[in-house]
Amino acid sequence: MKVLLAGCGDIGQRVATKLDPSYQCFGLRRSPFVFSDRITPIVADMTDQQKLTNIFTGKIDVVVATLTPSSRSEDAYNKAYVETSKALTTVVNQATYQPKLVIWVSSTSVFGDCSSGWVDERSLAQPTSFSSQALLQAERNIGQLYCKHIVVRFSGIYGPGRHRLISEVESGIGRPAEPEYWTNRIHSEDCAGVINYLIEENLSQKPLDSLYIATDCEPVTQHNLREWLAAQLGVSLTEQPSRPGLLRRLSNKRLIQAGYQFKFPTYREGYRSLINGLSD
Repeated sequence: MKVLLAGCGDIGQRVATKLDPSYQCFGLRRSPFVFSDRITPIVADMTDQQKLTNIFTGKIDVVVATLTPSSRSEDAYNKAYVETSKALTTVVNQATYQPKLVIWVSSTSVFGDCSSGWVDERSLAQPTSFSSQALLQAERNIGQLYCKHIVVRFSGIYGPGRHRLISEVESGIGRPAEPEYWTNRIHSEDCAGVINYLIEENLSQKPLDSLYIATDCEPVTQHNLREWLAAQLGVSLTEQPSRPGLLRRLSNKRLIQAGYQFKFPTYREGYRSLINGLSD
């Protein structure tokens, strides 16, 4: 079984560590990168259709695309998501050997502002920024694939190496209780866990949807999350107003019904693990 990890950053590398050792993993990035022995590196630009065509002559069984733009600019987002999804769709659809599954990682930012209401996979995507518009267009491009494809929309990812919130709380930065600004989170280990679960379920020919929201089981306000973290860290907070965010609470019901079991069901388990790791 050959798995192409396109982008292959933190999440892609975590996926490789969870896959059965019999799987051959290939990590595709724009520039040279040293992976673990588990991953064979490929240097290529995902918008280069000729290079992609050469890669897919190697009979790729599963594609996992976890892409990151080179900068926070409209051009960078269009290249990383829109142009890449077009090239991938074209090449895969023309390939003699069709992958059994393509997983395309997107973001819940495509939903836009939902006035603190609950959001699930049936909710209308209403992107409000150039970044979320590019993400949604990429999803639509992936929807043109002839082979089985799944879009996974991740909420806010945290985990090892992603300690910005902990650092702010350690510095005493709190948020007011009102107005309520909701945050939805998922630990990076569960990001990889979700992808691996979908791969295995698909290879077992289990029925799967084409879209999943991947977020943990408990949305929380920024105020309550920081207060909880402050209690764990033994620090006091000074409330500071924050820039208004996208107001929504995300439901993972479809993912749970598919059978996925979270390693970190809520922010409590996830951040407690991070804090314990920092003190080791």
